[in-house]
Amino acid sequence: MAQATISETHTRDLDRDCTTLSRHVLEQLQSFGPEAQDLSALMQRIGLAAKLIARRLSHAGLVDDALGFTGEINVQGEAVKRMDVYANQVFISVFRQSGLVCRLASEEMEKPYYIPENCPIGRYTLLYDPLDGSANVDVDLNVGSIFAVRRQEFYDESHEARDLLQPGDRQIAAGYVLYGASTLLVYSLGQGVHVFVLDPSLGEFVLAQSDVQIPESGQIYSVNEGNFWQWPEGYRQYIREMHRREGYSGRYSGALVADFHRILMQGGVFLYPETVKNPAGKLRLLYEAAPMAFLAEQAGGKASDGQQPILVRQPQALHDRCPLIIGSAADVDFVEACLAESVP
Repeated sequence: MAQATISETHTRDLDRDCTTLSRHVLEQLQSFGPEAQDLSALMQRIGLAAKLIARRLSHAGLVDDALGFTGEINVQGEAVKRMDVYANQVFISVFRQSGLVCRLASEEMEKPYYIPENCPIGRYTLLYDPLDGSANVDVDLNVGSIFAVRRQEFYDESHEARDLLQPGDRQIAAGYVLYGASTLLVYSLGQGVHVFVLDPSLGEFVLAQSDVQIPESGQIYSVNEGNFWQWPEGYRQYIREMHRREGYSGRYSGALVADFHRILMQGGVFLYPETVKNPAGKLRLLYEAAPMAFLAEQAGGKASDGQQPILVRQPQALHDRCPLIIGSAADVDFVEACLAESVP
């Protein structure tokens, strides 16, 4: 009996170590057909990009041109950090000769990056935020990468944005990488949310948790309260209520990936309201809000812009911004109720 128990333990450990990211995609799709093989290879490439970025971050204080700003301003009107440029170039380099994607769309690029040699066979477009929370890099705090996959519908560059201007429910996959004490990759193909950990000894992302579910409610709210007086009254009403409730904690890191991951695991809500300065909101719909909303709903949570679900919000432009309320279903509902009550 003891020997059987030891054998079962070893088998479980081996199964875990063998469930790599690419294998997991094939198991999720229950297929070895062309699309399953392509998505498996695509996720493997995202994993490679994550490894390269993680390696650069681990040496950021020791190599030239890793920290600080470039002196340039991106399409979003924001100062560009050196690690933003590096991370964006990593994704381009990883996918340029992959045969998997016809184009890449990033918040760091004004227009999609076309890869004509891939277009005859590349079935997908990858949208991504190469380094979310990059302001944290210089002080060695958590940062992340966010990605979403959509089917390529047009090869003509004159249609570069038309088929991307679709609601988030058209995404076929989404996820993020969290760079921290360990490097995590969290993704969904529309069949639950799954967490992988980079095992440096294997050089592989290995399955750590399957079918993660956000708790129905939590005791964490994550928001930059420094903007309190710029918010609509409903958000201020919500925060005042949280201040009165015992046991609630405010947690905010300045990186959407890090804050959302905490809520995915422990429950609660992340808020990024519109402000007087940014009345349309600040987060990018296609690169940040929609991918995270896809994950939240797959994990049993909710994501809203305060008036409608994020996944049904219609983008008007490639770099559209929006407010975001995301996390446990009951907590998102409560924030929405506060907003509704505050409307004259």
